[in-house]
Amino acid sequence: MLWDVDYTLVNAGGLGTRLYEVVFREMFGRELPAVAPKAGRTDRAIILDTLALAGVASPGEMVDGFLAALARLSASGTVRADVRALPGAAAAIDELALTGTRQSVLTGNIRPLAALKLGLAGLGDRLDLDVGAYGDVHEVRAELVPAARLAADRAYGAKFAGHSTVLVGDTPLDVQAALVTGARAVGVATGSYSAASLAAAGAHVVLPDLTDTGLVVAAVTGLTASPAGQRPHPLPAARAARAARAAPRLAPGLPAERLRAQHQSCR
Repeated sequence: MLWDVDYTLVNAGGLGTRLYEVVFREMFGRELPAVAPKAGRTDRAIILDTLALAGVASPGEMVDGFLAALARLSASGTVRADVRALPGAAAAIDELALTGTRQSVLTGNIRPLAALKLGLAGLGDRLDLDVGAYGDVHEVRAELVPAARLAADRAYGAKFAGHSTVLVGDTPLDVQAALVTGARAVGVATGSYSAASLAAAGAHVVLPDLTDTGLVVAAVTGLTASPAGQRPHPLPAARAARAARAAPRLAPGLPAERLRAQHQSCR
């Protein structure tokens, strides 16, 4: 299975944006005016749009250099932030490990940045990052899935076709990446997108968060908990959408644009 990182496993406290700002200053000698939308996108795509927004000439020609500088700075660990694991993340990973589930990440972050965030959150040694897929591979998130499958095939000597690959994430782009590659999509409404949005995107299962490990394991494995276990089933996407519409909302009236801006600023 493949975890998303930002707002699925961790709140990065704006670490990615800080790193972008430092790299931009080093490369162009001025402050970065703005960062392009991030939620669910890969660093390669975000950087291209960020450079274009900043008025950089021929931004496509500068992306690889920016990625390389970002990798060096991330690996150095000199830029820090208050990165925290989201509630239930560590326990969910540990519980899934007990089932024999192979776990890595499919993330828009480049690997050194993903490793930095996960390490600061105390999750780095719980996942096999060697078989993950990262944001330098392609602008389109779905293109990361074949890369992760190939890495897992080589590492474990097993195929992970169809629903034997499970993507867990908090954005519709996570869900889309799973659906177009035939994987199982588990949405987690811990970011700026509601359970209803993730259900509408086509997630097979939607969870409110990761705090109930029984729900997480059932969602990922597709297994039904026995009645004796007293563990509730994960909400199928349609039921999750209805529940989300009926539930009281946090910060009523807050425009979706502001919610997403708050979300991406913490990546």
